[in-house]
Amino acid sequence: MAIRTALTELLGINYPILLAPMGGVAGGKLAAAVTAAGGLGIIGGGYGDQRAGYGGEAWMENEFRAAGNARIGVGYITWSLAKFPELLDQALARKPAAFVLSFGEEMLFAKKIKASGAKLICQIQDVVGAKRAAAAGADIIVAQGSEAGGHGKTARSTFALVPAVVDAVSPIPVVAAGGVADGRGLAAALMLGAAGVMIGTRFWATDEALGSANAKSLLVSAKGDDTLRTRVFDIIRELDWPEEYSGRAIANDFSRQWHGRDAALESAVARERDRYWAAAKSGDTSVAVVFAGEGLDLIGDVRPAGDIVREIADEAERRLKAYR
Repeated sequence: MAIRTALTELLGINYPILLAPMGGVAGGKLAAAVTAAGGLGIIGGGYGDQRAGYGGEAWMENEFRAAGNARIGVGYITWSLAKFPELLDQALARKPAAFVLSFGEEMLFAKKIKASGAKLICQIQDVVGAKRAAAAGADIIVAQGSEAGGHGKTARSTFALVPAVVDAVSPIPVVAAGGVADGRGLAAALMLGAAGVMIGTRFWATDEALGSANAKSLLVSAKGDDTLRTRVFDIIRELDWPEEYSGRAIANDFSRQWHGRDAALESAVARERDRYWAAAKSGDTSVAVVFAGEGLDLIGDVRPAGDIVREIADEAERRLKAYR
């Protein structure tokens, strides 16, 4: 079985399911598994300089090797490419099927990406951003709602944002992201005019994902109500995100201590830094961040990524047929 949409046609995949390029989580093994099952796996390069515990040329080279000969994509935060332009050259030399740019400044890199033959995917959080991405030449636009795990804006929810973006940028295919973790979410996105979905949190709770066993266990036990949007994990990791962005993560002892006290934490970074990084290294989720979206209620186990791709696609197809 296959679900045919503008996204599957453009990327040459069986199912309109993209792996979110989660930094430090979406490595080569996970990307390859999603692709093998019929979606498109995307390696997440993140910040590119290892400030968050991953990234950089050596890290990416290792993940490319882990992906083997799989047809995959690559994703980066745009300002990391501005700071480390060699990362763009490294990725494009691998001839990825697609390149995901997140958080603006698409015009700086769009021409080079498209000239390489890779499809340009731009992730945005509002209609203004969608129009900017379209003007930059995006082949695919990901509309990310505030339900999503990791970084984004707080303004718009996924299933209100998606149809607005579809209307604003048609005929460019739009992909829904944020809170999607099963076939119901894919079916709903398609009914709203999206051509597919980008899924993050559900794919972290897989055998192939990077990250600690403790983090994956927490993804299974936590619920959407246990998450919050906060800047504290960026402050302690000394990552200078623009004020309008925050990260959705599972609340823990560290966030309960510091959330809403940004200025106090900024003053305490020198004292708290070592404790945080020790926890991250050991997999202590009471201190270290576990980014996750509101779809946590739909995650009940840690399983192979391929099984999840096929299950989501099958469920979506059944539900769509029920309304024909």
